[in-house]
Amino acid sequence: MAPTSQRTAAEGPLLLADISGYTSFLQDVEVQHRDDAFADGNIPEAYGLMSSLLDGIVETVVPPFTLAKIEGDAVFAFGAAADAVPTGEALLDLVRACYAEFESRRAQAGAIWTCSCNACVRANTLDLKFVLHAGRYVLQEIAGSRELSGPDVVMAHRLLKNSAGDAMGGGAYLLLSAAAANRLDVPVTDAVPMTETYEH
Repeated sequence: MAPTSQRTAAEGPLLLADISGYTSFLQDVEVQHRDDAFADGNIPEAYGLMSSLLDGIVETVVPPFTLAKIEGDAVFAFGAAADAVPTGEALLDLVRACYAEFESRRAQAGAIWTCSCNACVRANTLDLKFVLHAGRYVLQEIAGSRELSGPDVVMAHRLLKNSAGDAMGGGAYLLLSAAAANRLDVPVTDAVPMTETYEH
């Protein structure tokens, strides 16, 4: 058993910024470029775009949040007591700024994009969704890297699978749990209330 000094209990916001359409986009890129770029060892521009989009998210939210990890098509970040995570309208402004940076980078890539295959032209359909939850978590070292664990971490990730996109008619959104809204004093007057049910 690892010493308790390597595990720290904390409480705070848990933020996920997830790129919608990422998986199908890259699958289509792989199919379209199987016989050219991949065959020659060159990597299609789509991969550089994904790196740029993820970098933009991280650069916008860290700080005030702390980066937990990049999870494929998502950025997972958290706030601790020492972090100056904004609350209220300022927190919504941070999410808006992150989305604006995402849109800017997506548009910049489109302006210099050289591939016009059926897959690559779909880059402009990529979008961004946010999930913000708050609760307890444990920070610990696992296999040499810092990991967050606990029921609220699991809940934040489960919230990525939701019906908010349908309720909002598609596109980008911020799904805010009641715990996050209360803890971070986020105004919800204009929010669309909804309930999600998950196993356990």
